[in-house]
Amino acid sequence: MLLGKFKRNQIQILSLIISCTCVLCACGQTTSVSDSTADVSKTDTTSETAVIENTSSDETASFDETIVLETLADEEVPTASLNAAGTRDNTPTCYVPTASGVTVYSNALAEIDASNTAEGYIMVNYKGTNQKVKLQMTGSNGVTYTYTLHGGYETFPLSAGSGSYKVAVYENVSGNQYATAISQTISANITNAYGPYLYPNQYVDFNAQSQVVSKAKQLAEGCSTDLDVVTKVYNYATTIAYDYNKANAVQSGYVPNPDIIMQNGTGICLDYASVMASMLRSQGIPTRLEVGYAGSAYHAWISTYIHDIGWVNGVIEFDGTNWSLMDPTFAATSSDATLKNFIGDGSNYKTKYIY
Repeated sequence: MLLGKFKRNQIQILSLIISCTCVLCACGQTTSVSDSTADVSKTDTTSETAVIENTSSDETASFDETIVLETLADEEVPTASLNAAGTRDNTPTCYVPTASGVTVYSNALAEIDASNTAEGYIMVNYKGTNQKVKLQMTGSNGVTYTYTLHGGYETFPLSAGSGSYKVAVYENVSGNQYATAISQTISANITNAYGPYLYPNQYVDFNAQSQVVSKAKQLAEGCSTDLDVVTKVYNYATTIAYDYNKANAVQSGYVPNPDIIMQNGTGICLDYASVMASMLRSQGIPTRLEVGYAGSAYHAWISTYIHDIGWVNGVIEFDGTNWSLMDPTFAATSSDATLKNFIGDGSNYKTKYIY
């Protein structure tokens, strides 16, 4: 399970760009939409991509599956990670997304606020009355994300980084048939590289009043470094019991609520990742919630940015010499041989979506 020694300010991240096919359609055209949010607790040997299938076969873009190794050089670190006195400040630093109204694309049914793309997010507001509405976003890497909209402004990260994004809102017509409510291509120049992984969003949902934020502050008290905070948060997350009943019953489109997960003391892998990501982001530690595969299991975990190290792919533990992959789902159910078989040595973790 050892990831090996990392050089200062340099780490290689293995990321998987998943092949997908996306098709955009004009406003009002009927479309078939399949949910991308799968049951991340169950074993699944098939690739569940978010696909829009256009009945008229307008524009189709195909992307081959590619593995990319990325080396990070020195970067500006979030100020919350640094403290000249050597003692870390545990005051929460909750970033607040806003629909500034500077750059807005809208019609009678929906609004896309792209005022803060430099910070790494957009906000979408569905204003209609349809009970089943989807948002799809496709970045320049070709990966399509599908979200369920609930009405009111909601925040969505620009996970593909700077570049062009195709954003569309769809209303359900019947079955899996959807009509376009609004569709827009936006251009993003992200100047805050950590923004997408510090702001809350639909899957990492927290604010200054959240219980998960208060708990993170408590856990971070007395910590000297971000690594100390990661360890404390990780140890807390592993006390949450794995919910097998929920794992068997969870539906596509499920979105975790970190406060409720804490209150219940049980959860599935997406819940563990959401709680940890919310806690660490509220402590100013950039954190990615990642969904993909651990072997054949559809799974969720996190990656964190550690000062003087860089992005570490997978929750990590440092014993003074080596780094080890620590997955809170498996650690919390360490007596379950079936789940542990999926963890391998860390090399079988393949990221599909980043939130």
